[in-house]
Amino acid sequence: MGSNGDLDAHSQCLSSTGDLVLDKAVHQWMAWDKNPQTWKQMESLVREGRVVELRRRLCSRMTFGTAGLRAEMGAGFACINDLTVIQSTQGMYKYLAKYVPDLKKRGLVVGFDTRAQTSSGCTSERRTSVESCELFFQLFALQPYAVMKYGAAAGVMITASHNRKEDNGYKVYWHNGAQISSPHDKEILRCIEESSEPWPESWNEDLVESSLLRRDPLEDVCCSYMEELNTICFHRCSLNTMSPLKFVHSSFHGVGHNYVQRAFQQFGFPPPIPVPEQKDPDPDFSTVSCPNPEEGESVLELSLRLAEREEARIVVATDPDADRLAVAEQNDNCGWKVFTGNELAALLGWWMLFNWKEAHPDPADTERVCMLATTVSSKILKAFARIEGFHFEETLPGFKWIGNRIHELTKTGKEVIFSFEESIGFLCGNMVLDKDGVSTAAVVAEMAAYLHTKNLSMNQQLINVYEIYGYHISRTSYVICNDPPTIHRIFSRLRNSGGSGVYPESCGDYCITHIRDVTTGYDSSQPDKKCVLPLSRNSQMVTFTFQNGIVATLRTSGTEPKIKYYTEFCAAPGERFVSSIKDFK
Repeated sequence: MGSNGDLDAHSQCLSSTGDLVLDKAVHQWMAWDKNPQTWKQMESLVREGRVVELRRRLCSRMTFGTAGLRAEMGAGFACINDLTVIQSTQGMYKYLAKYVPDLKKRGLVVGFDTRAQTSSGCTSERRTSVESCELFFQLFALQPYAVMKYGAAAGVMITASHNRKEDNGYKVYWHNGAQISSPHDKEILRCIEESSEPWPESWNEDLVESSLLRRDPLEDVCCSYMEELNTICFHRCSLNTMSPLKFVHSSFHGVGHNYVQRAFQQFGFPPPIPVPEQKDPDPDFSTVSCPNPEEGESVLELSLRLAEREEARIVVATDPDADRLAVAEQNDNCGWKVFTGNELAALLGWWMLFNWKEAHPDPADTERVCMLATTVSSKILKAFARIEGFHFEETLPGFKWIGNRIHELTKTGKEVIFSFEESIGFLCGNMVLDKDGVSTAAVVAEMAAYLHTKNLSMNQQLINVYEIYGYHISRTSYVICNDPPTIHRIFSRLRNSGGSGVYPESCGDYCITHIRDVTTGYDSSQPDKKCVLPLSRNSQMVTFTFQNGIVATLRTSGTEPKIKYYTEFCAAPGERFVSSIKDFK
């Protein structure tokens, strides 16, 4: 955007630091960025001599976490903006061109959510324009389904899901429809670094509208997706169409409204009542303090009050990109019960297994059934599997691990009927290889309608599930930490609390029986002391198993500056440690 003289002046502003690496990064940014708003942001930082902020923005790059590249919107190589999206797409194209011989025939699926930032000129929709280069692309919210339907080489979703409004992201799907994992993520990052200078046509926004490769099959894909929902709808005519239950839905200012409406209709229900203030896309998420329905009753306030006025007993809420789902149920004279991800998974796991067994009465068929959960999620599905005789597996945190494992298990003849992560991410069936709030919302409605015919609420059925398979009571939360050295010190203390390389043997009065550290690959419960789960050196995660049956995990988030902790009390079937459970709460 600027002249050589401008660049020289900027260089002189930084000359007193003696930081040649930073000086080079500033020159590269100012020479390559063609977005006038982010260019001016960087120019202002240089002119004011804000060296620390410049280092933060320019001297590191985004890396693939549990949900792709994710960062704040703004100027700098460490942020989401036009230039870094162009660089990421060029790197991905270079990698795909090397490993996908028929890339030009198969093309690329591109989708976006509602995010935008006026101050930097960054929007999710604009990102899909500047990133297209010479690739065929489509715009569609149900990204992984579209990748599989069209046999695309890969897919890109411009979204930061439930993150704060200042963030955006770049989520990549492989041609199997699952998010990329190692080695693809590392190789794409290497290709990004090798392709950092924008290609001549990269800034041509008119290329999107003029390209003959572009088509938008949104309606075709949506119709196909809705039709395939029949594979997880079990009582459309016999129950759903006659149910008296009413539902309220919030799309949290995101893209979920139209799809949830259609999904309910596909299941035979009337469309849920939308929360009018949150129905339409709004990048400012103006009615919620945080666009994450996982935060519970505080962010569901508008939904709950509308449900009370409409005499609707159940609220479903999808996050901005509609892959997560929160559910609340009104209990008689007891207010609202907002289900945790683990509680809702216990209900959904029971429901999917119940209907599978109804359709497959031969017990031998259950041997090919499989359910999956991330390792920080509740062990309730493991308890199901132990009693019912199906296969259960844990994965590392993040649905990319679940999606890829479903793909592998399906090739062996297994049928994965339910998967989840505790952060309200669910997948009923396997029609997509990522969490799906749209289909899960409809499945919850059908489950609630069935239970209503048995004079049961979902909360009552949850207690029934615990009575059969054992009480699993979990508590999860997090602390914000924006300082990586502090995080490193915290986990270093855990690994060396008993001396160099010696993990703790107890926590207060409670004895620790096993420790698993997937960051280092250590697992004291294994004969060779090595983790069964893959190493995760780029993130921190340590799990403690206590003698009293409690399992506790401490880990860093892959999408936000958080240290998360997960605890669960697991009782054996038939054991009713009511006092212990109350104490744990």
